[in-house]
Amino acid sequence: MKSKSIVFKLVATFVVILAISYMIIATILSVWVQRGYISDRRTQLKDSAEFIEFNVDRYRANEIKKTNLTTTLQYLGKGLNDSEILVLDERNMVFLVSQEELSDWIFKEFPSDNLETLADGNVQEISRLAGPDGATEYFVYVSPMMKDGVYRGSVVVMTPEAAVRDQVSGVFLIIWVSSLLALIASIFMIYYFAQQILIKPLYELNGVADKMSKGDFSQRALVTSDDEIGNLANSFNHMAESIEHTDQNRQDFISNISHELRSPITSIRGFIAGILDGVIPKDKENYYLNVVYQEINRLTRLINDLLDLSAMESGRFSMDITEVDLNEIIRLSIVKFETKINEKKLKVDISLDAEQQLVAGDRDRLIQVVTNLLDNAVKHSPPEGHVEVSTRVKGKKVTVAIYNDGTPISEADSKNIWSRFYKADRSRTQKESTGLGLPIVRNILTQLGENVWVENRETGVVFQFTLSKT
Repeated sequence: MKSKSIVFKLVATFVVILAISYMIIATILSVWVQRGYISDRRTQLKDSAEFIEFNVDRYRANEIKKTNLTTTLQYLGKGLNDSEILVLDERNMVFLVSQEELSDWIFKEFPSDNLETLADGNVQEISRLAGPDGATEYFVYVSPMMKDGVYRGSVVVMTPEAAVRDQVSGVFLIIWVSSLLALIASIFMIYYFAQQILIKPLYELNGVADKMSKGDFSQRALVTSDDEIGNLANSFNHMAESIEHTDQNRQDFISNISHELRSPITSIRGFIAGILDGVIPKDKENYYLNVVYQEINRLTRLINDLLDLSAMESGRFSMDITEVDLNEIIRLSIVKFETKINEKKLKVDISLDAEQQLVAGDRDRLIQVVTNLLDNAVKHSPPEGHVEVSTRVKGKKVTVAIYNDGTPISEADSKNIWSRFYKADRSRTQKESTGLGLPIVRNILTQLGENVWVENRETGVVFQFTLSKT
């Protein structure tokens, strides 16, 4: 089943809402116009009836002639939608008409069942009344003529039903046609603005998403509106940048891990093949076997670091948080590097705030953190350089600083040293480092809820991290 586009759904929804709204408005206007017409009509008929009554009184007083009164009735009738006007006497007998066509009613009782109420001065409205020809139907307005409380006859205004209906229907037609035209115009406006504001940006996002699904992560949505769609596009672009960065990291990771694994494996295979083929002299076999052993150790260390980092990043890395002595961990870690320190003739200073500093953490993982940072400091210190390890207590936090002499870290390197396999000095650390030590340090401390950062000093670099006191 083919899905309907959002354009169709959006326009259809608004059309239904607008159609219902316009129908309600048109109905209300029609009722209002009809009631207004009836009210105006009553006022007009009342005024005309009073004027006719005034002239009938003058006629009865012989102040005007019958022909003058008839002319007046004809004039008023034309002004009232070609209405017919009759004048009744006190017995409700027709004695005067405005048109010759109604002359058959003269001296006859007006055909209505409710004329007896006229004597009380009550106005009557008859919705339908057949004319003398029996074919034409009239809307009838009957206004009694009273003088000193005495009923003296009535003025009857008969408007053809067709004339009233045509006039009201014309207004109704204008209202409903206007509503229809407004609805059609609204549909086009809704479609246009929906295209500009919503549909085109969504098509843009969809096109970019489609290209990204095919592996092109360099695409970005060109939506600049300052609204929810614009915010969505910005979020989408941030996501695209993150995916592109992640994809680049994945490619770099595959490239780096391939290189890191290939190098020791190639060395091991070459040395073993040389021994097996007899190319390497017997007296040098132990030397090359020792090289192979070191390569295997480096390969083992690389794999262990990869497993640790993978577990940390996937959330499968658990720690046993206990109370540990930070100072003891620092001393034990420094002892591990005694040989390397002596080989490079480094000066090592230790400055601890207290004899015993208890912190919350996983003992083995804290040893791993301090060991990795010390290893980094020793490797990057020049011969006869200076390494300093210090702690500083502030409030409920302990800050550990590990400083080493050497070249400051560049701004570009400072952004990448926490990335896997990144080596700021590849020529010097190619054999000594896996490029995973600092990422492991950051992941361990992040899982502990602590911070780690690096700063340049005038003569070297210092790595610092925090731990919580117990």
